[in-house]
Amino acid sequence: MSRSRAIRVAATSARLVTGGVVIVACVAGIAAAVHAPWPSISHDAAQMQVTPLPGDSVLVCNGDLRALGRDAIDPLSMSSAARPTVTLGGTSGDPASEGLAVKDVPDAGEVRVLTGTVEGRTAPLIAAAESVSIATEDLAGYAAAPCGVPKLDSWLVGGSTATGTEDIVILTNAAEVPSTVTLSVYGETRSARTVIVPARTQTAVPLTSIAAGNTTPVVRVGAVGAPVRAVLQSSLVQVLDPAGIDLQDAVAGPQENLVLAGVQVFASAGDDAEMAVLRVLSPGVDARVQVRVRAEGSSAVVDEFSVPVEADLPAQVALTGLAPGSYTVDVVSDAPVVAALREQDGFGRDSDFAWITPAPEIEGDVLFAVPSGPAPRVQLANTSDQDVTVTLETSDGGLPEEMVIAAGESLGVEVDPGATYRMRTDGSIRAALTLTAPGAIAVSPVQASAGVEKAITVYP
Repeated sequence: MSRSRAIRVAATSARLVTGGVVIVACVAGIAAAVHAPWPSISHDAAQMQVTPLPGDSVLVCNGDLRALGRDAIDPLSMSSAARPTVTLGGTSGDPASEGLAVKDVPDAGEVRVLTGTVEGRTAPLIAAAESVSIATEDLAGYAAAPCGVPKLDSWLVGGSTATGTEDIVILTNAAEVPSTVTLSVYGETRSARTVIVPARTQTAVPLTSIAAGNTTPVVRVGAVGAPVRAVLQSSLVQVLDPAGIDLQDAVAGPQENLVLAGVQVFASAGDDAEMAVLRVLSPGVDARVQVRVRAEGSSAVVDEFSVPVEADLPAQVALTGLAPGSYTVDVVSDAPVVAALREQDGFGRDSDFAWITPAPEIEGDVLFAVPSGPAPRVQLANTSDQDVTVTLETSDGGLPEEMVIAAGESLGVEVDPGATYRMRTDGSIRAALTLTAPGAIAVSPVQASAGVEKAITVYP
């Protein structure tokens, strides 16, 4: 073999060996790259916490207690049965007040709209509550309710169309434009009705006119054009004797975890199946609801049971076997529900009842008004797993009272009727006002104060 040929053979062999090495290296690199973590590119959206500039604080009251059916010629006509007593206050003095028209009740008094005007960049906290007591041939009892914020969507969980009941859906529009309100009834039969509520007026609809045949109705109130304040006025007659009245504020919407604070169980000489009754509705889907009852001052569960709830069909269950006293009722569901509890202190003449709606979570600074009435108390319920400190003082500068609510427990505190209180908390709490005497019951949850603006997250 010539020298040049040998050199070419050697060069070719070297290239083959080098190529094989390169191929093996590439395969190994690819295999390693497949199993190795790849570099990632992430980008966090710019965001910032912004507290909106507050607007004026506005509360809408309910006005006169209405009587239905006193005119035998026109049984659906309404008249004024009693004027309420109003308690109000604010951190910058009493809020401004103006009246709304009540065109369907010619002899009615004014419906108050209360406004706390923004000062600089701060809106004052305002609060107000109404109460009424009556004893006539067709209406007797005591009722109280806070003045509230109008809503575009709300629910009335309570009332009945059974014999002896006279329930009224009251709609108040404090805006400068009309509101078109759709009342959608959930029950054994579904129905709906549209009502036009003119600007700055109040109107009312008998519950029987929209929910006939439903013994356990739930009404969704949907407003277009302007928000409305919806209230359910209930009254009961048993064996020709008036047996109580109530004013129930609408709730905001379905939730999976509801807390009913300020529930009271009264002694009963007979069957206690009607003394405390829970009504639950799951809109659109079936739900499984777990109910837990805790006595005031204890975290122990004294009663617990499960309730299957069919979609769009209200379920009602009695809380039986409970000793007389004050309780907190937790309603936990696997789907959003609305709920309310009806309590009563007896039967027939000299008895009364009240519908109790869920108490929302409140935290920080809250102002609430205690209506005029018998033996008012505020029940503070701590459903969290940490102790919460609550400071309570009258808005006129009274001495503050500080208390610690243990995790999972509730505490009742006496308050003064006709006073306005400022409450500060260092954690989440739920609260309800109770006013109780023989033949007089009212319960209302404490709401977050009008005028408080929460920070929101803005993504530029």
